[in-house]
Amino acid sequence: MPVISVPYTFNEEDLYVDLGPVLGRRIYLKCEGFNFAGSIKLKPATEMVEAAEQAGALTPQSVLLESSSGNMGVALSMLAASKDYRFLCVTDSRCNLSTRLLMEALGAHVHVVTEPSPDGGFLGARIDYVRMLTALDDRYVWLSQYTNPGNWRAHYLRTAPAIARSFPRLDVLFVGAGTTGTLMGCARYFREWHRPVRIVAVDSVGSVTFGGAPGRRMLPGLGMSVRPPLLDESVVDEAVHVEEADSIRVCQRLARRGFLFGGSTGTVVSGAMRWLAQHDTRALTAVAIAPDLGERYLETVYQDNWVRALYGDDVLDSGQPATAASGAARSAPPVSWQGPPARHQYKEDQAGAGRTSTAGPNRPLPDSWTAGSAPVPDADDSRASQTGKGER
Repeated sequence: MPVISVPYTFNEEDLYVDLGPVLGRRIYLKCEGFNFAGSIKLKPATEMVEAAEQAGALTPQSVLLESSSGNMGVALSMLAASKDYRFLCVTDSRCNLSTRLLMEALGAHVHVVTEPSPDGGFLGARIDYVRMLTALDDRYVWLSQYTNPGNWRAHYLRTAPAIARSFPRLDVLFVGAGTTGTLMGCARYFREWHRPVRIVAVDSVGSVTFGGAPGRRMLPGLGMSVRPPLLDESVVDEAVHVEEADSIRVCQRLARRGFLFGGSTGTVVSGAMRWLAQHDTRALTAVAIAPDLGERYLETVYQDNWVRALYGDDVLDSGQPATAASGAARSAPPVSWQGPPARHQYKEDQAGAGRTSTAGPNRPLPDSWTAGSAPVPDADDSRASQTGKGER
């Protein structure tokens, strides 16, 4: 019987769903949502915070700062509450309302960016705002999940070894691509393993991560509007792109069998089903990673009016098979990645910190915070969180 005193020490690592009876193809889904943060982001959040503590970057006066579309923000909110830090999450209008409320319930402050930057989308606008805050006050400590090696190292040390223990004959692993922390950690681990494992990245149509054309993306979690600094394509065998409508179809199909997962899981499973349909998989052992569960998506992925407004009536009860993911799988050619040197980037280059595309004039400074009083959102923030516009 596990007994814990702090919430981040518990994480169910060894739960898998056999999707064969539901989707007709044998694949095991690693469920990462069974912890107090509710997602796989607990692991990199813990790794980054503890590394910052060990490096002396965090003090009792520090304010944790991060840009997040949802799950990382919740994980850091939980850690901040447990470790008695203040935390400000900078998100955008596509963050689920329930996720925002959860962060605030844990004591975090949330700032919602409602306008994308012209050249970097919502992600660029969020980063602009974060840089502005770090330039204004040195008590802000930006963990920078997009560049922090602790993001991928957490999965190298925990997620991938857990899969290897459960599936010593693993042949192919499907991993969603967002910041690419999970993808890079797992890919690097299995490159060093005793047998070859094919690493298939699953990305959203509209994401530029693997060279796709930028486009509208409404589901948070996967996809990027700029190339992820952590990405090294040389350790990825293939990339599959999935339309968001297909992600929603898979989520709803799984829900009709009692499995409620988030939109990212729908994307990963949809891409995996397509890949398996195109290959001889009779002797293959395949695993996909489900980043979170579905309760935070009740007003979006599982809300008929929201789905109809964005994707049309044919997405609902369409009867389409789960293998109908759009976009062909393609090889991701090896590249020589010349990114920044690996280091904990608590403070990013602040060039251009004065430019920001945000909602309203609020610039929360630590001294302006009181217990239970977050910066006041703009009048249209709650509406925007339910009907988010643009791409990240």
